[in-house]
Order: sequence, then C-alpha cells, then structure tokens
Amino acid sequence: MNWIAALALGYALGSIPFGIVLTRMFHAGDLRSIGSGSTGATNVLRTGRKGLAAATLLLDLGKGLAAVLLTRWLLPEAVSLAAAGAVIGHCFPVWLKFKGGKGVATLMGVVLGLAWPMGLVYAVVWLGLLALIRISSVAGMSAAVSAPIAALLTGHGEFAPVLVLLAILVVWLHRANIDRLRAGTEPSVGSKK
Repeated sequence: MNWIAALALGYALGSIPFGIVLTRMFHAGDLRSIGSGSTGATNVLRTGRKGLAAATLLLDLGKGLAAVLLTRWLLPEAVSLAAAGAVIGHCFPVWLKFKGGKGVATLMGVVLGLAWPMGLVYAVVWLGLLALIRISSVAGMSAAVSAPIAALLTGHGEFAPVLVLLAILVVWLHRANIDRLRAGTEPSVGSKK
C-alpha cells in the first residue's frame, strides 16, 4: 500500500500543469495550440514570455523535488516510486487527457531530490549543452540519459533502475524532435521557427 500511495502522491504533484496555469493566468495564449503543444517551459518560451517560461521551469522542477522530499519524509522506502509518479504525472496528466510535457524539468527536480550530486550532474549536462548548442531537445534528452549514469558514478546505484526507465520515457517523448534533428529542421532556442 505504501508503494501505491507514493506513486499516487508523486503523480498528483507531477500532474499539476504549471505551463497551462501560468499562460492562462497571464493571458499568453493557448499553450496547447503553440509549437509542440507541450505544457513545458520550452513551449511556454514560444509565447514570447521569458518570465513565464522561467517560472514554468522552476515550478515543474519544484514539483518533482517536492514529490521526492515529501515521500522521503512520509514513506522513505518508496521514494523511487514517487519519483517515477512525478515524471509520469507531468507527461501524462489526467487533467489534460494525458497530454502533458516531456518531463525534462520535472526529472531534474526528481534527480535533485534523490541525491544532490546527481542533480548537479544533470544540471551541468542540461544547461551546459543548452548554452553550447542551443537545441533544447538535445540538451534535455542528454540530461535525462546522464541521470542513471550519474547515479552509478556518485554511489547512488539504487536509483539507477528507475532513472533508466524515466530516461527512456523522456527520449521516447522526444521522438518528433529526433525526427526533426535527423531532417535538420529542429529549431534552436530563440529561433523564430
């Protein structure tokens, strides 16, 4: 029962669609009809509202972190399930007919909550690649893949299995981006297209 409760708690927190909430609250357009239709910060950035995109990123990260920390306090033996629930909730929120974001920011919050050294690796890979190549999908997928590797390298191998599964989910959700990368049409951050 504790495992189910942890998964449900993670899902409930993860499924809060902050991108939708903020863009509606500040009249920034219908996020579902902009860009990829995703609820994450990269798509919010396409509204031209950098402050809303930054707030979405921080809140999406925060809900992943909160799910892990709250579960560690209440049900420490099931923290990995809460971590999974948070990312799954973000990607497949029941409130939006299971069509949410791609999980990169929420996964960072989860990784940071599980062990800060892993979170540091995740942030360096994500933000470093984003600054270097300015392609959000590549940076996000690379950061997700780095998470289980970081778990093993920093002595937190017990989290590697769930992080492998979540990395696979994040990469799978970026399959349209992968197609555009192959075609050379994936937009960079700040581009008009």
